[in-house]
Amino acid sequence: MVSLCSQQWLHDICEMNGWEHRCSPIIWRELLDRGGKGLLLGGLNDFLEYAQHYYNITSRMSSEEMLSIAEENLQEYIEVEKEEEEIKNLIKPLQIWITSASTPICYHLIPLLANGEVFGMTTEISIHLLDTDQSKEVLCGIVMEAEDMALPLLHSISEHTEIDEAFIQADVVIVLDDVLLNCEVQSLENYIREVSEICQVYAPLIEKNAKSEVRVISSGKTFVNLKALMIMTYGPSIKPKNVIAIATTWESATKAMLARKLNTNVAGVKNVIVWGNITGSNYIDLSHAKLYGYDCAIWGPADFSRPLLNMIYDSEWIYSELQSAQSSLSSQLCRYGGMLPAHAVATVLRYWYHGSPPEEIVSVGIHTEGQFCVPKGIVFSMPVRFQNGNWEVMTELKINEETQGALGCLAHELIQEKLIALKEIQEMQPYGGDKITS
Repeated sequence: MVSLCSQQWLHDICEMNGWEHRCSPIIWRELLDRGGKGLLLGGLNDFLEYAQHYYNITSRMSSEEMLSIAEENLQEYIEVEKEEEEIKNLIKPLQIWITSASTPICYHLIPLLANGEVFGMTTEISIHLLDTDQSKEVLCGIVMEAEDMALPLLHSISEHTEIDEAFIQADVVIVLDDVLLNCEVQSLENYIREVSEICQVYAPLIEKNAKSEVRVISSGKTFVNLKALMIMTYGPSIKPKNVIAIATTWESATKAMLARKLNTNVAGVKNVIVWGNITGSNYIDLSHAKLYGYDCAIWGPADFSRPLLNMIYDSEWIYSELQSAQSSLSSQLCRYGGMLPAHAVATVLRYWYHGSPPEEIVSVGIHTEGQFCVPKGIVFSMPVRFQNGNWEVMTELKINEETQGALGCLAHELIQEKLIALKEIQEMQPYGGDKITS
């Protein structure tokens, strides 16, 4: 077969050595897959002699016929290449951007995003890892490892350290930035301002570079609600319905705690609600929680459930040990390596694109509009359902007086964070210590 590269090679090698070439332009070599060394051995005449000597095969085809076949093969090759390029251009992978991508959460998240369960088994994705120059080596290692996995739906993965290039054509932005809280070093208010400054950089770039329907997910170990709110505040054209904060990590950890108490499968614990400030002061509501497949005196089909609170006969445990365990849960989550938060992000994304299970409650931090009497204009975790690519608050749920009373206190903390981030107040005020309500 004649190719343009072989003709060019022949011309260059003859010119370099001062040779003249009068035979066929076909250059052949030993076949690598047949044990050959891949050495270039000569032109057509040499090849025919070689074939006759070793294989007792002789061709009577003229050089003109061979050149004609070679030309036909070349045209076929060009057409195939063109067709493959056109097919590649038809593939428009989802563009996924992950900030602070050197964190363990991102490391665990990549294979979950690319396994087909989140976006669909026919949807290819391109992942963009964004972090600082200091993390460039880590990002390159993650990229290399992800490429080595040869995930069929991972169209491409790349690392970025130039902030001006961030979020180009993004369909999904996952914000993982965290601050390392140490109130002995600086005040909580300063950490809040630091988070606000990060979002002041990200939000305008998302507005400028991302697609108009971009979906933004705030996750991590600190100030998850605040990050989501500041993205909306500093990026006013980003639709509030497209920005959420992940509470599923708390949901999952609480379900596991309850399952251990009841000696049952964690997957059977449903409808635990996380209210309020996800990585701050929150309230775990078990009033709607259900148990499926629980080994007790009453059995039923797979969809048969029992109220969880009815199955915990030790009421003292609920009001003392559970609350105590919840207070230590925050520090435990901060020490997690990233597997649980990554699973939480992937789960919520899957629900967002394909819908959550029917009748199942999902806790998500959303921009409030007065639902459940929570003040407007903050990001507050509350029960939602996902369907048809959107989410909606489950306002039909009835909440008891205890829960309603807790919501006001939880909202106060988030309002305080918002006002400090926007530099409207300097210090956090205790609940009931001021008249600020929005």
